Amino acid sequence: MLALYFHWPFCLQKCPYCDFNSHVREVIPQARFAAALRHELAWEASRLGRRALGSIFFGGGTPSLMAPETAAALIEDARRLFVADEALEITLEANPTSVESGKLAEFRAAGVNRLSLGVQSLEDESLRALGRGHSAAEAIAALEMARKIFPRLSFDLIYARPGQSLAAWRRELARALALAADHLSLYQLTIEPGTAFEARHRQGEIVLPEEILATALYDATGEAAASHGLLQYEVSNYATPGAESQHNLAYWRYQDYAGIGPGAHGRLGFGPSLVATRRHRVPEIWAERVERDGHGSTAEEYLRPVNRAREALLMGLRLAEGIDRAAFFERTTLALEDAVEPEILVACVEAGYLEDGPTLRATAEGRRRLDAILPRLVR
Repeated sequence: MLALYFHWPFCLQKCPYCDFNSHVREVIPQARFAAALRHELAWEASRLGRRALGSIFFGGGTPSLMAPETAAALIEDARRLFVADEALEITLEANPTSVESGKLAEFRAAGVNRLSLGVQSLEDESLRALGRGHSAAEAIAALEMARKIFPRLSFDLIYARPGQSLAAWRRELARALALAADHLSLYQLTIEPGTAFEARHRQGEIVLPEEILATALYDATGEAAASHGLLQYEVSNYATPGAESQHNLAYWRYQDYAGIGPGAHGRLGFGPSLVATRRHRVPEIWAERVERDGHGSTAEEYLRPVNRAREALLMGLRLAEGIDRAAFFERTTLALEDAVEPEILVACVEAGYLEDGPTLRATAEGRRRLDAILPRLVR
């Protein structure tokens, strides 16, 4: 089953915490980039053949800045070029500004059946600190509108923000859960290299919560979500049973996905080989290459079994379901024991951080410590 990702690289402004491949342009060349995305999709499909298609995801950047007719054309192309699953999940990321909210019904008519809203906070002061272009009132209005339009809805929040207390997060989370549908993505704020926040953090202008408080915020997140029927199926993602993001599960389960658009990555199986693909990050250069060559690839690498195993472990242990040993071997050609440090595995099992059997999985206690465990566990 193939997962298909489209990257729309443009944003109205660059958020100071964001390290994604996003770009601000005074004028977005809609027609040029719509044509280039369709052209690159056709090129990729020509070598993949009519594979089964399980999900489509429009990410960015800010794909809700895309013309809805572009999304409609890409969805139609994908359905024609591949064999679409009957329950094809089609997700679009959007920001809850008034401009973008006004186009939600058009994206639904285009075929999008799952919306992911980048809310990030329900507190106006925090939204300003995060450099967001919407207010809490706009976010709530967008959520209420989206619930009426889309059969499936998710939204993002960021916690462990500078100065945030446990009591304040509990109050904000309660408000969010009252607005939630079937899925929430709740991310702990991290300082990413090359972002504006990194420079401010280095200068002491931004101070993140201490580890003890950060852990308490994480624990409170899971407890509150579970009380509303949203279970943690991945470190930062919570859903009612059956409402998990099928597209993101393809990443975490280390299945095939094709990345279309500037800076998009992919992992594609061709017989026994697994190929890592990457497109040029700069939108205009990517478009030039697509217009010239049919694709904007900068590199393709045949991944060795050890590289596959490392990636599969780093992704799969984030999932509550863990990693199936048989599926791991089929994808990597390595036994799981040959991809981990045996002493660390034994120590983590004895400490109650991992459970080992037909499936290797991190316990709830282990998922709290994954950032510390993975560098030592994975060869």
